[in-house]
Amino acid sequence: MRLVLVGPPGAGKGTQAQFIASHLSIPKISTGDIFRANVSGGTELGKLAKTYMDRGDLVPDEVTIAMVRGRLAEDDAQDGFLLDGFPRNVAQAEVLKKMLADLGSGLDLVLELVVDDDEVVRRLAGRRTCRSCGKVWHIDFDPPKKEGVCDACGGELFQRDDDREETIRHRLEVYQEQTAPLVNFYADEGILRGVDATGPVEEVTGRAMAELRGFTRGPAQEPDSEDES
Repeated sequence: MRLVLVGPPGAGKGTQAQFIASHLSIPKISTGDIFRANVSGGTELGKLAKTYMDRGDLVPDEVTIAMVRGRLAEDDAQDGFLLDGFPRNVAQAEVLKKMLADLGSGLDLVLELVVDDDEVVRRLAGRRTCRSCGKVWHIDFDPPKKEGVCDACGGELFQRDDDREETIRHRLEVYQEQTAPLVNFYADEGILRGVDATGPVEEVTGRAMAELRGFTRGPAQEPDSEDES
């Protein structure tokens, strides 16, 4: 099973990617993981990427693509994978299509986690981070016992700049500009499925696994039935 997971910031991509990949017994491949592996491993691509990251610049597409190509060629990805964070735009999607064709395969499905902007703002703007230990709380979903104070270490809780509503809404605008064409691209390819990403994590996972029926066999069916029980 070869999957791509897309969705706006705050949709729960990281969590769902981990669960879905585990259910399907395929590797979860994220650009963040690939960058860290190359940088910590001291590869030539990692050294090149680090020069950009150290300057605070975006890593160029050609470097990211080269890293992804190398990762997809590894043994554990030959029977399937879940890509999280790549592609981010139509140009990268075209490159991925050609890359997989060169490897003699193609994507089976693209899952889009669908959640409205107000829910994303509620999820992200409610986060509070401890200045001392770094633990993240949420004013609605996981509040500390005492407002503004970390239960774990007693440190002060604060709202990070990138968790402020105006920043989140800007990120959502950027996402829509870059990703709406990507979603349309995969819809035209006939491999896009939308998944309602609201509600408890296990319910979202159950909906995602239901969309995978007909594409998977055996092990993928078991967690699906458990999620619906």
